[in-house]
Amino acid sequence: MAVGTDVEGSVLDHPDLTTEGRTLLTELVSIPSVSGEETDAAEALAAFFERHGREVEIDAIGNVRAPGDDTVLLTSHIDTVPGEIPVEVTEGEDGPELWGRGSVDATGPLAAMAVAAVETGASFVGVVGEESDSRGAWHLVETREAPEAVINGEPSGWNGITLGYRGLLEGTYVATSESGHSSRPDPNAIQDAMNWWNRVESVFEPDEWVPVFEQVTTKPIDFTGGISVDGLSMETTMEFQLRVPPERTPDEVRVLADAELQSGTVNWSGSIPPVMTSPRTEVARLFRVAIRKQGGDPRLLRKTGTSDMNVYAEHWDCPMVTYGPGDSDLDHAPNEHISLTEFDHAVDVLIEVCSELGVTPTAESPSADPETTESET
Repeated sequence: MAVGTDVEGSVLDHPDLTTEGRTLLTELVSIPSVSGEETDAAEALAAFFERHGREVEIDAIGNVRAPGDDTVLLTSHIDTVPGEIPVEVTEGEDGPELWGRGSVDATGPLAAMAVAAVETGASFVGVVGEESDSRGAWHLVETREAPEAVINGEPSGWNGITLGYRGLLEGTYVATSESGHSSRPDPNAIQDAMNWWNRVESVFEPDEWVPVFEQVTTKPIDFTGGISVDGLSMETTMEFQLRVPPERTPDEVRVLADAELQSGTVNWSGSIPPVMTSPRTEVARLFRVAIRKQGGDPRLLRKTGTSDMNVYAEHWDCPMVTYGPGDSDLDHAPNEHISLTEFDHAVDVLIEVCSELGVTPTAESPSADPETTESET
């Protein structure tokens, strides 16, 4: 919430909570938490809940779990991609901005949800590994029952609600050919890989008239090739990803890619189905109401990437959306930063949605204080 803005039910009614939220965000952004190295950040996050008298544990895989009212599960990821960005607060056009790796993706949403969970009593989980293999999300769905609703934390902008993500197929192409002089016309293993990939790209050729979200997109992410150590063969390996729209299944896309194989083999290593949720659920409706209450114009979004929401939607049959402060155009960028005004807005929205869904505050939550409740009535 912008400084000086007077909105009933905002975090400005609890100035200590506002300050504490920004402090938590800054602390977490200041702690390196690249995938696989989330321990320090997880401990700082757990300490935040302990200070507020909430039950909290770091589970076997590294997730931070603060069980509460399972009417709503607030969850976001602790890990970030690599990259060092000096942590500092600067003055932007709309107020102070926090710079640092993870400020947008997704420490901003993570901290906002932690504050909202403490305020409302909602269940909370900070998961690990979203930027690599979603191991935290997979462990979560395997070790707990579905909540009544899920709010997943990723940057959507404080006035945006993400309803859909494309799925993901990951694989590795491997080919070997006999070594020989480069003047020979026969294709070698590197050419075999290139030719297969060109055919796959042709199958899923982009259509400029169709939104990217509704198309399969192809992306090689690593390529190695050359003469083997013993000098007797040419070897090549290519790792790749295919993004899958809701109109298709990963199996359908896999079959089409396999059909283009003429040499070499493909080892399919990962598959996550796409997800598209309804804008008519009560959770989505309450987000629109809460955003308007804070003076915003709600936006319904579909993301071309993949998130932990895909994992939750595959295993849990409950309403869910993805939400969080931050400009997603700054995801993984060298100039990643978040507006602290927007962060405050997002905390307000999350608190409003949880409260309207009927989340019961814990005894330690600021909203559970009898005097505070009375003054807001």
